Amino acid sequence: MDHLVPESVVSANRDRTPAPPALTSSDPTSFAWSVIHRRHPLLIEQARVAHPYGPAQIAALEALAVEMTDGVVRSLDPEAHDGAAWAHWSDGRVGHRWDELPFLWSESYFYRRLLAAVDFFSPGPWFWLDPFAHQKNAELADPALEAELAALDQLADLDAPERGNALLLSALWGNRADLGFAAHAGRPDLATSQSLVIDDSARLWSTLADGGTVCLVADNAGRELLADLMLIDELLSAGCARKVAIHVKPTPYYVSDATTGDVAACLRRLASAGGYAAAAARRLHEAFGDGRVRLRTSWFYVAPLEFDAMPADLAAEFGRATLTLMKGDLNYRRVFGDRHWTPMTDPSLAGSYFPGPFAVLRTLKSEVVLGVPQRDLARLDGEHPQWRVSGTHAMIQVVT
Repeated sequence: MDHLVPESVVSANRDRTPAPPALTSSDPTSFAWSVIHRRHPLLIEQARVAHPYGPAQIAALEALAVEMTDGVVRSLDPEAHDGAAWAHWSDGRVGHRWDELPFLWSESYFYRRLLAAVDFFSPGPWFWLDPFAHQKNAELADPALEAELAALDQLADLDAPERGNALLLSALWGNRADLGFAAHAGRPDLATSQSLVIDDSARLWSTLADGGTVCLVADNAGRELLADLMLIDELLSAGCARKVAIHVKPTPYYVSDATTGDVAACLRRLASAGGYAAAAARRLHEAFGDGRVRLRTSWFYVAPLEFDAMPADLAAEFGRATLTLMKGDLNYRRVFGDRHWTPMTDPSLAGSYFPGPFAVLRTLKSEVVLGVPQRDLARLDGEHPQWRVSGTHAMIQVVT
């Protein structure tokens, strides 16, 4: 497990535009407060009832649930394999209430503590058992998925630009949309200009016009990862990318975050579907085999840090890439900063430290937004007060 532990836990803090204060969950009306006080205790209970844990694991989960809502942050066991790193990242935070601390840190630490409670890293019967694997498996076994995968056959009738845009939108909407969305990208309930708050897709395709290397920093497993793989196949087939690196988590993290095992499971599911999905799976297997597609991970992806603190090897890789695709809400918060940004802030300023061009494909599920013009902000706030957190709106945002 040495590869999970950073060689140095000192943050790089690369030069960036001065950032506003970090978000916390202290405001009871905020989305962050609801995560700490409602979602996390619910996730603890879901993990508990899904597995035949023994008295030690149950007691640890119950103690964590009480701590989340009524207690103060406790330290991780210093003997843990990453104990030194978390001691550094937790400096000055142990002993405080969870909702007093930066929200990004609190969320990350919650999931690390959950893994500790269920003995994920401890030799024994629960070693390396993903407490949320049953949810990922259920999504791939969903009977409705068969029809969604069959609908992908219609992609063969589209020309390359149409197919690319359809698969881009499918990857954008992730697990909110079924995979059939890729073949019906004009569906008004998902693809209206009202839902897509920012659409830099033309800049994205222009950046990839000459091919090159693409890094895709994955978010969720299940349907979203299936859509990501279909998009990667299209980028390679259309000559928009010569090589692709898929960045995944080294261990379970947020509930449905993609790991290496999830990539393998999704490829098997595509291959079993027949038709266009199976053909894409065969092409992807060949691309893995000849090195055009590779998997990549890093301890950084399970650390409570923003991307300005990424290790040097990741920074170098992103700097060499033609484009890095950041998937999902968490990566948006990490690349721009989980902070009190004014929504009109220019994302190219907030992301100026990043070593290469990047695009964020994000369905909005948290309060951080940048690059939204005042006129659009007023309309959205008036017509859809919960648009920042409801998952009904999305953005394709490019910084070059």
